[in-house]
Amino acid sequence: MSTITAESATDVVRVAVVDDHESVRLGLLAACMREGYQFVDEGATVAELIGRLGGREVDVVVLDLSLGDGVSITDNVKAIQATGAGVLIHSIADRAAGIREALAAGAAGVIPKSAATAVVMAAIRSVASGQVLNNLEWATAIDADVEFAKAQLGRRERDVLNLYASGLPLRMVAEQLGIAPSTVREYLDRIRVKYVEVGRPAPTKVDLLRRAVEDGILPGLDPDAPVHDD
Repeated sequence: MSTITAESATDVVRVAVVDDHESVRLGLLAACMREGYQFVDEGATVAELIGRLGGREVDVVVLDLSLGDGVSITDNVKAIQATGAGVLIHSIADRAAGIREALAAGAAGVIPKSAATAVVMAAIRSVASGQVLNNLEWATAIDADVEFAKAQLGRRERDVLNLYASGLPLRMVAEQLGIAPSTVREYLDRIRVKYVEVGRPAPTKVDLLRRAVEDGILPGLDPDAPVHDD
């Protein structure tokens, strides 16, 4: 499929879709066009999409989990991320373990296939702007997966993570806790090590936000609030 471009405004959102059902791909194409997004390409597998893109840039790839391609969810998410695109999971909401794996691999969020088209379009725009999509499907997937490993953070580590992941710069975290910025940095290093130890690495501030939401450290987070790195 060649690139299809709708009437665009400034900062048009570029979208691609991976789903093994043609009807789903065509439905999302039509919805993206109506929304004014640029629908770049689609594929039945991640490998097919990447081949068709040929190096073209995409902001968001909408990814189904049940592809039957013999590739792990983690590998599919990582392959998409390697192109520079964000990953939005669009799948059946009762696949808790698969959704959890995708989120742990770095997917920005999950939208069930039963969601209204307007909700899916809003989620695409959120992911394109770099936001972490914190919604009911995410929380349900985490809560339903009894094998989900939480990092064992101490009280002060949780305090640091709460403030830092919620958007405060490092120096302001230090001021609020009455400690030196270098001490905050040490706590963040320890937190990252602990997440690596349970197989949930968090190298960036956005990753730390994901972990804080997943572990209930930021339960009241505004899902539409952007996260800024220092």
